Amino acid sequence: MEICKLNDNPADVASRGISVHQLLQYDEWFHGPSFIASDCLFSQEYVYADCDDGESEHVSAVTTSEECHGFTRLIEYYSSWSRLQKAVSIFQQLKAILRGKRKGYATTDAERAIIMYVQQKAFGDEVKALSRELSVSKSSPIYKFDPFLDSEDGLLKVGGTIRKSDIPQSARHPMLLPKKHHVTTLLIQHEHELLAHSGRNHVLSNLRQKCWIINANATVRSVLFHCVTCRKLKEPALSQKMADLPADRLEPSPPFSNVGIDFFGPYYIKEGRKELKRYGVIFTCLVSRSVHIETANTLQSDSFINALRRFVSRRGHPKVIRCDNGTNFHGAEKELKAALGEMEEKKIETYLLHHHIEWKFNPPAASHMGGCWERQIRTVRKVLSALLKEFGERLNDESLRTLLCEVESIINSRPLTTVSDSVDDLEPLTPNHLLIPKSYVVPPLVCFKKDDVYMRRRWRCVQYLTNLFWSRFRKEYLSTLQTRQKWNEPRRNLIVGDVVLVKSDIEPRNRWPMGRVIEVHPDDKGTIRSAKIKTLSSVIVCPIQKLVLLVKG
Repeated sequence: MEICKLNDNPADVASRGISVHQLLQYDEWFHGPSFIASDCLFSQEYVYADCDDGESEHVSAVTTSEECHGFTRLIEYYSSWSRLQKAVSIFQQLKAILRGKRKGYATTDAERAIIMYVQQKAFGDEVKALSRELSVSKSSPIYKFDPFLDSEDGLLKVGGTIRKSDIPQSARHPMLLPKKHHVTTLLIQHEHELLAHSGRNHVLSNLRQKCWIINANATVRSVLFHCVTCRKLKEPALSQKMADLPADRLEPSPPFSNVGIDFFGPYYIKEGRKELKRYGVIFTCLVSRSVHIETANTLQSDSFINALRRFVSRRGHPKVIRCDNGTNFHGAEKELKAALGEMEEKKIETYLLHHHIEWKFNPPAASHMGGCWERQIRTVRKVLSALLKEFGERLNDESLRTLLCEVESIINSRPLTTVSDSVDDLEPLTPNHLLIPKSYVVPPLVCFKKDDVYMRRRWRCVQYLTNLFWSRFRKEYLSTLQTRQKWNEPRRNLIVGDVVLVKSDIEPRNRWPMGRVIEVHPDDKGTIRSAKIKTLSSVIVCPIQKLVLLVKG
């Protein structure tokens, strides 16, 4: 920062040259610039600082806006109270050296200079009135504090009603500070850090031992809210208003046309003297909520592909498969694409025309986006825990497959709608209403009548029952999906440039990686559901529920 005007620099004489006659008349060369001998540290065009040199009894803090410009820039440059004090102390020492004095300045002198400047900027009229021994205006925000100017340091302080208490002088008459000022923010941050990031009441209690901030509760709360360290330690993960259900879950379609897939387990079986792991693979119909369960020997892609082929052979080819972002699922997709690539072009076109499967992956670690099948896994575990008491904990492959078929049957008989107490009401819908018919069922393209049930043409009977299921499905079941059980309020969307903390389920919070949002992924309504994050070591895609917002971009 400049400390003098260009034409007040005596060094220009030596560098640019001057005649002897002019040099003898140039007092600045012999005595230095005139502002050094004044009561201000800096040129009046730039900075106001402490003016107490020990020779005057009263310090005048009246400055113009131009004089304060440099000091304002100095204050706003620093983001730490300690560093700001050190900087002002250095300039005070520079002032003493330029004036030929060797007097040292402590940080307390720097603090007094800063506070005096802030009070003059915020409470200039009050300071002027009190210096003339006049009363403060009733419209002043500090009128009720009975303020006065301390004769010892020239600071504006609280008079209050506790003059006779035995607490320290600084607590009886704390310094007054405005609520919206950079110095006030620095003081709160400094005290907050000294108290190891304690809460609002603790910080406010300590601050009032030496300074009184106008509207302190809201001010301290605001500063602590933006504390990055506190957000790292305490801020909950982001959330957003629940998205609309996808069409895969709402449009009537053949059973298992739109499927959600996930693994569960492991379960231990006995083969001779060996103890082996087996996993369950659950296929959930996203529309009718039917389930189909297969077994898998491992979590590798080969094992999943075999389970998928068995499912397709028994239930038909699905149109859409939704699943979590597991490595085994990614491997299966790559291998299926590679296998298709080895086929002849005509065979590929024929295969895609008749058996094309669309894969839709959820973002990594977004288990809540697969709630449709995650909920069924919990049901499977609940039923298995009861059946294992009967079948025993030691199973072989055949027993495990039988057990999972029993579980599948029980789950598919669960009611989808409310069970009525009246005997006159229809029985509640269950997935088995759609699965029990032996023939393959598709949504009817024509309207079938009730009389078709009594006809000999079996297929018309089946189609009528199917039509009845979908009719009741629309009237009774779809309406139960209308209400959002949670996440009802829209929140702020992430934007590119936001600094976030990536939540981990296996690492302690203080080791969660920090990153910056480089790409956002909106849904059809423009709501951000996931984002691409650049961390120190990698670039990852995360749902917003796994992110903690630290600093807004």
